[in-house]
Amino acid sequence: MFKLWTSIKKDIRILLRDKVGISLMFVMPIILVVVVTSIQNSTFQLVNKNKLPIIICNTDTGKSAKQFIESVNKIGMFTVTETSKDRAGTISNDMQDKDAMLGVVIPSTFSADIQRRAKAASDKAMAAFSGQADSIKATPQPAVSVDALTLYYNPVLQESLRFSIQGAIQSALQIVQTRQTLRTLYYDSNEKELPKSLENEMLNSNTKINMLPVSKDGTRSTPNASQHNVPAWTIFAMFFVIMSLGGSVVREKVSGSFIRLKTLPTSYLTGLLSKQLTYLVVTLIQAAVIFSIGIWLFPLIGLPPLNLPSDLFALFLVTLVCGWCAVSYSICVGVFADTQEQSNGFGAISIVILACIGGLMVPSFAMQGLAKTLTNISPMHWCLEAYYRLFLEGGSLKDILNYIFSLFIITVVIQIITYLGLKRKNLI
Repeated sequence: MFKLWTSIKKDIRILLRDKVGISLMFVMPIILVVVVTSIQNSTFQLVNKNKLPIIICNTDTGKSAKQFIESVNKIGMFTVTETSKDRAGTISNDMQDKDAMLGVVIPSTFSADIQRRAKAASDKAMAAFSGQADSIKATPQPAVSVDALTLYYNPVLQESLRFSIQGAIQSALQIVQTRQTLRTLYYDSNEKELPKSLENEMLNSNTKINMLPVSKDGTRSTPNASQHNVPAWTIFAMFFVIMSLGGSVVREKVSGSFIRLKTLPTSYLTGLLSKQLTYLVVTLIQAAVIFSIGIWLFPLIGLPPLNLPSDLFALFLVTLVCGWCAVSYSICVGVFADTQEQSNGFGAISIVILACIGGLMVPSFAMQGLAKTLTNISPMHWCLEAYYRLFLEGGSLKDILNYIFSLFIITVVIQIITYLGLKRKNLI
């Protein structure tokens, strides 16, 4: 025990002298989590709260065009600005001048086409009511077409957001067409205008949809940007101990410390154990610091606070196993690297690659084929899934045991590879 404690004190002194390594392990992840969370929170605000600016160039003077603009306003996603018809050809310039993300051009025949289509539908319905459906089938009428709306968008908009916008505009267009069809059908049936109250009742009778996030603890709280980013970049910070720990292992090999340790009445496995314990504590401190920033600092700078899961023991266990895996991987790289440059270069690149395939930078559910298969070999994937099950879904220890077990297996495999590397290099 005395030998182990002495070795731990030695590793602590070496760590405290490594100012660059400490900054990479603490300062860099803190800056990263604050910046990335701020960016993603701005995106969430844009999609969920802020309205997208849209310019509508109305080249039509009919009622349907005005009703379409009113419907777009009522959606709640857009801040609508109208332009005059003589500027229809310059809507791209209008979007740039007014910093608009979207532009819509309503063709000059829009209202007339909507009315003709509604009249055709009404005629078919009336014929069916009067028993003339067979004659309609015998002499089919050509379909009435409506000139398409032209939707311009800023290329920076992501594809998923563009699909949402297209669906919203399509819904507004459908409301206009349905309204005109109802009015025409009612007039043809009763020879009088459709009452406004009845029209609103028929158009506003849609079944509502309640959207609730999946939650195992029953809270049903909507996750925010902090819940997504803080756990992810905490994992990234843990694995970045490779910049200090991997280099420390290489320096001891190059300086001959391994050979000198062989002459002492102790085993180098004791030295490896002391490194693991020392840097495991470092990873736990990293997690505590980043989580504390999410809880207390984020609200002060306008970011949503981090809400810790209810099962704190499960959170500690995941963090402990994740930190152990990160430390084991760092020592493994240090054992096989011949120089500190190799350790730092390979370590940094491999951490970024593991983060990419592990779902930290691209969500794993969006991956396909080979990329989807590779996620299973990234320890960061299992760490992230366990954290997300706790932070986003309100899970407990029993819900993450399979992730912890998978992470434990990966860590044991890394430890075995490290031991074989030490034996192969005659270092133990």
